Amino acid sequence: MKLCRLRIVVWGIVGCLTVPLSGLAATQQVPKASGQDLQRQVRGTAHKVIPAVVSIASTVMVRDQAFSDEALPFGLFKEPPTRRQYGQGSGVIVSPDGYIVTNNHVVADAVDVEVVLADRRQYKGRVVATDPKTDVAVVKIQATKLPTAAWGDSSQLAVGDFVLAIGNPLGLSRTVTFGIVSAVGRADVGVADFEDFIQTDAPINPGNSGGALVNIQGELVGINTAIASPTGGSVGVGFAIPSNMARAAMQSLIKTGRVVRGFLGASTQDVSPPLGKIFRLPDVKGAIVTDVQAKGSAERAGLKRSDVVVRFDGQDVMDSGHLRNLVAQAAIGSKHRLDLIRDEKLYQAELVIQEAPRERTKKTQAASTASTVHPLSGVVFDDVTPPLARQMDLPVNNGVVVTDIEEGSLAEASGLQPGDVVLELNRQYVHSFAIFQRLADPLKPTDLALLLVNRQGNIMYIPIQGE
Repeated sequence: MKLCRLRIVVWGIVGCLTVPLSGLAATQQVPKASGQDLQRQVRGTAHKVIPAVVSIASTVMVRDQAFSDEALPFGLFKEPPTRRQYGQGSGVIVSPDGYIVTNNHVVADAVDVEVVLADRRQYKGRVVATDPKTDVAVVKIQATKLPTAAWGDSSQLAVGDFVLAIGNPLGLSRTVTFGIVSAVGRADVGVADFEDFIQTDAPINPGNSGGALVNIQGELVGINTAIASPTGGSVGVGFAIPSNMARAAMQSLIKTGRVVRGFLGASTQDVSPPLGKIFRLPDVKGAIVTDVQAKGSAERAGLKRSDVVVRFDGQDVMDSGHLRNLVAQAAIGSKHRLDLIRDEKLYQAELVIQEAPRERTKKTQAASTASTVHPLSGVVFDDVTPPLARQMDLPVNNGVVVTDIEEGSLAEASGLQPGDVVLELNRQYVHSFAIFQRLADPLKPTDLALLLVNRQGNIMYIPIQGE
């Protein structure tokens, strides 16, 4: 599985890196440690964590790119064929009852997930929820008394700290690589919306995604996510999601099925050297406020355009991405002190964190909950447009059209097809997508969804019974 959006080419098998003790003294203090002591500790850490790292094989359905519009016209009732695409990644067991944290890009849009433990036991995995904005996902298997990795505090990591990356690169299970923390707080990598990556030189390759980055004590400090390389090979520039960010996202995904984030309510940009001179700032750091949203947290805190936020609860704000992460991770309703520079003078403001507005898309149908599946999961609906209404001899604003169906879903098994126009749901007229959404949302996983559909002029009922 390719690692996000970075260019990646596999060049070989990664083994353990032997580092001379003399080269370590400058990067991390190891009081009275001999080479044998370090080796013993690394060996013990690997032995401790390996059982908690799993291999994840996912299957997604993709449209066959070999079929162009000319070879296979894309019409209302006929779509290009799909084929199965297989990917592989890693995951970390974080609870004895089977919760596994991994990357979103490892299991995104997967129709089938297989989890293989270090002892070669195999389980069917269920994607509990995903968060593309942090590239975190949670998978659940039906098992108990599983080995787990203990969470560590990623905020305590420093450049030069020893770390081990454990995963399944190139399908080679139970692979351990060794290195140091090369940098912390890396952003603008282009992998996710919220980035605060740990950079490491512990070799990471395709298949390591979602695996464990642990400190020398065996505590989980990161989730391996991506590599950067000018040649496409592993050159010791890997990135991991900090454990504090991954853990908060995981807990929110399990509890609510989504990640609840704080929201500044203002647009910001980085301080560049030219802007630093223009605003007469003491340092080239901070976040410049460029716009303030009405009734948002920033406006209520008294922030104005051209304010430069330099500290958040006493912590230096390095750039706009850093400020965004700090606000996003803050509890809703919590109060925080902002230090800001306005017209060359230092001010303080109290920021009360509001929840980020939910992103809703018109073509989103009732989603799966954390533990169950909606009867209409996997189906994408849209309003009947005037051109479609003319083509099918339907009144405008009457019904919703099925534009896509996930293979293996309950709806597909019940006979629903792309191009079907849903006129009723459970004997109630559907005039628009909004009405359909209102009728569909309350359905429980075991409820019956009785659809009256128009299929090329043929009116029929299609019952979809939840499980």
